[in-house]
Amino acid sequence: MSGARPTPPPSATPEASATTPHDAITYFRPMDTREADQAPLSASLIRRVFTYTRPYRARRNWLFLLTFARGIQLPVLAWMIGRTINGPIAGRDLAGIFRHTGLYLGLVVLMVLTLHFRQRFALELGEAVAHDMRAELFAKLATLPMAFFYRTKFGRLISRLTSDIDSVRVAVQDVAFVVTIQAVQMTVAALLMVWYNAKLFSLMVALVPVIWIVNQQYRREMSRQLRKMQETWSRLTSTLAESVSGIRVTQAFVRQEINAGFFRKLVNLHGENNVGVARASAVFIPLLQLKSQLFLGAMALLGGYGALRWHGWLHMDVGDLVMFFFLANLFFDPVQVLGNQYNQALTAMAGAERLFRLLDLEPEWRDAPTAHPLPSLKGRVEFRAVHFAYEPDRPVLADISFVAEPGQMVALVGHTGSGKTTVVALLQKFFLPLQGAVLVDGHDLREVTADSLRRQMGSVQQNNFLFTGSVLDNIRWARPAATETEVRATLEALDCLDLLTALPAGLATQAGERGAKLSLG
Repeated sequence: MSGARPTPPPSATPEASATTPHDAITYFRPMDTREADQAPLSASLIRRVFTYTRPYRARRNWLFLLTFARGIQLPVLAWMIGRTINGPIAGRDLAGIFRHTGLYLGLVVLMVLTLHFRQRFALELGEAVAHDMRAELFAKLATLPMAFFYRTKFGRLISRLTSDIDSVRVAVQDVAFVVTIQAVQMTVAALLMVWYNAKLFSLMVALVPVIWIVNQQYRREMSRQLRKMQETWSRLTSTLAESVSGIRVTQAFVRQEINAGFFRKLVNLHGENNVGVARASAVFIPLLQLKSQLFLGAMALLGGYGALRWHGWLHMDVGDLVMFFFLANLFFDPVQVLGNQYNQALTAMAGAERLFRLLDLEPEWRDAPTAHPLPSLKGRVEFRAVHFAYEPDRPVLADISFVAEPGQMVALVGHTGSGKTTVVALLQKFFLPLQGAVLVDGHDLREVTADSLRRQMGSVQQNNFLFTGSVLDNIRWARPAATETEVRATLEALDCLDLLTALPAGLATQAGERGAKLSLG
């Protein structure tokens, strides 16, 4: 019999397989614990992510409309500048200049309004999706059996609720719409440039693969450096959290200097990785800008020469040349943006994959479809030839049988690891026996709902745990609707009312995180 729950093997992982027959349940399944930072684009994952936008379809549809408008607006403004130079400015038409200027300013105001509502709707949509995902994931976690939490690292659950959902949120509010804007902007700019001078545009297109290759190298190197930085940052924060929570032990064993030395090494390593990120940025960003500027300089020479000639394949008006410069910038700028968004999309795919794997997780067992609520209990407990193991080849309980009558006080005594806590966990239906049966008032726990059982049980844990809030809130945790009068009557019956009313604020005394503001006793 076991006095404490067994420690899961190092390779245990939260993503378990689907429900299995009771005689084949494996509560701890070995599996690769490494998690990829990125995953390939998946049409099914993208569709599933966007199903979360359905309750907000009006905002989403307006957002797509504004996105297309935003992609068209900047090239149109560049076109307006060229038309103004070639038209009223070249013809010295003052009234025409004022008309074109008014139209240009009107387009600018419209562009600003479009940008405002596009960003606002995108942020609202992203936050709404993240809100719904977190609510769904929290509800899912509340339904999983205790075995899941025994084998799952707490940090992984926090990661699912925070960083993974945040990466999906960014993909919804930024990647999908920014990519659309940049693609529309590049397409409209390219069409206008082809319309005015296809041959000069063909020279510009030849440089795009070079810029793309440099950008790919930049992203790969930055991704490698950022992974190293994030890894050391994770180690840094976890070490800090462990040191703060264990400060009493550290000071008791005079480990301050040793721990500080370990922490300094981590800080130094994290600093070196930060410098690596800065160095990568300092090398590649100027290269990307240099490529674009070299082309623009070449285009200025060729276009300027063509503008000064009255004929020839390079000839173009001055207004068209100015417009070409603006359009070329609008064509080149998205290349780097699309590369960065693609990188973010791969990160979001990995986050969505992990999130949906957890949401789709089938527990090892659940209440049977025919399970019925327990009637009011008298309290007779019977273990009938119970066998149990967390892992198939490591039995914890073998052929355990006993009866505890109502009103009888029973103590389970045994060495550490002998199964005492496991017996109580089976009685609370946190696990199911592999063989035999656990009965309460003659009802096999396999045939009753877990909630109806636990509502009629009191449980004092091996390690006390208090939630943030007042003492009163913690006492009525299982019955939030209980009145203070009922709580006081219960405490008086337990002969501990005077102890709790003697606290600084009585039952309103704040317990603090994990009960830190109260005596452990």
